[in-house]
Amino acid sequence: MIGRLRLQAQGLLATEASFSPTPADVVRHMTAMQAQDLPSAMWAVGLRVHIGGGKLSLESVRAAINSGEIVRSWPMRGTLHLVMPEDLGWILELTSDRLHRAMKSRFRELEITDADLDQCAEVAVELVAQARNSGADGGTRAELFDAWERAGQRTKAQRGITMLGTLCRMAVLVQGPLEGNQQLFREFNEWIPFSRRLEREQSVAELAQRYFASHGPATMADFSSWSKLPITEVRRAMEVIGDKLEKRVINEREYWCAPDLFSGIHKVPGARSVLALPGFDEFILGYADRDDVLDPQHAAKIVPGGNGVFLKTIVVGGRVCGTWAHQCTGPKDVVEPLAFSEQMRPAAQKSFEQQAAKYLRFLAS
Repeated sequence: MIGRLRLQAQGLLATEASFSPTPADVVRHMTAMQAQDLPSAMWAVGLRVHIGGGKLSLESVRAAINSGEIVRSWPMRGTLHLVMPEDLGWILELTSDRLHRAMKSRFRELEITDADLDQCAEVAVELVAQARNSGADGGTRAELFDAWERAGQRTKAQRGITMLGTLCRMAVLVQGPLEGNQQLFREFNEWIPFSRRLEREQSVAELAQRYFASHGPATMADFSSWSKLPITEVRRAMEVIGDKLEKRVINEREYWCAPDLFSGIHKVPGARSVLALPGFDEFILGYADRDDVLDPQHAAKIVPGGNGVFLKTIVVGGRVCGTWAHQCTGPKDVVEPLAFSEQMRPAAQKSFEQQAAKYLRFLAS
C-alpha cells in the first residue's frame, strides 16, 4: 500500500484530479528530481505529465529546459537535479555550505583552492558573456575547460568537473539551454533573474513540507537522506510543519505525507498498474529505505555491481518487480523487460508492452 500511495503522491497514478500538467507543474510539485542522466530525467517528467492528463512530448520537456522554465543544477547531495528556477537559489543557500565543507578533503586531493575557484569563476563568467555577445546561447563544458586550461587550471582527473559543479553550487553558473544532447552554461543571475530568498529555518520547513507532500508516505530519515540535512534540524522543522501533514505509524515507523493521502487509503488506485520508470527515478532514489517498494533480495539488481548507476525499473502495483532496457542495435528500437521472477504474468506483460510503446512514442515526439 505504501508503494501505491507514493505513486499517487508523485503523480504516477491517474486520478480524477488530473489537470493536464506541464513539465514545470511536475517539477514544481516534486521540488527536485534526480537528473544526472538527462534522458532519464526527461522521461521522468514526461511520464508524469502524461499520467496527469498532459501531452506525451519529449519536445515539451526540452522546450521547458531551453526556455529556463525548469533548470538543471547541483542543488543537493552533489548530484544533478531538475528544479524550478525560483527555488534553486534558496535550496543552494540551504545545502551548499555543508556539502562544500564535506568536500574539503576532495579539494585537497585535487589541489583546488579558493583562489583557483575565484579565477575559474572570473574566466567562466567572461567566456559565457562573450558567447552571448556573439549570438550563442552559452558556453559548452569543453569551452569552459579549454579556457581554464589556458588560464593555467588543470581540468583532467575530475578536477574540471569538480570545479564546475562547485561554481554552480556557488550560484556563479547554471546549466541553460540544450545544444543537441549537451547543455550550455550561463551566468546564474542572467539565466535566473529572480530566485527566492528564505531564512534558514523557513527554508528547511518549506523543503520538508514539499518533500512529504510529493514523496510521502516517508520518514524523517528519508527526508534527511534525500536533502542531506541533519536529522536534528529535520526534527525541529517537523515541529513547525507537523500540523500541516498527516502522520501514521506503520510497523513501528512514523510516516508523513500530505493530509489527504491516507484519508483515501481504501480508494487508492493502481493495484494492477504497470509502469516503465526511468533509471534514477525519484520513486526509487527519493528514500533512504527502499524496502517498502523493493524486496531487499532484489535491491542489487537495480544497481549492478553497486556502481551507483540505477537501472530502469518495472513497477507493478507500487512494487519494483524488474528492470528494463532500451536497445537500438537493429533497424528498430527494442525495449526488453527483465523480471525478477522467471516471467511476468500475461496481463502485466501486456501492460508493460503498452508502457514500452508509450516510451518509444515519447522519444519520437
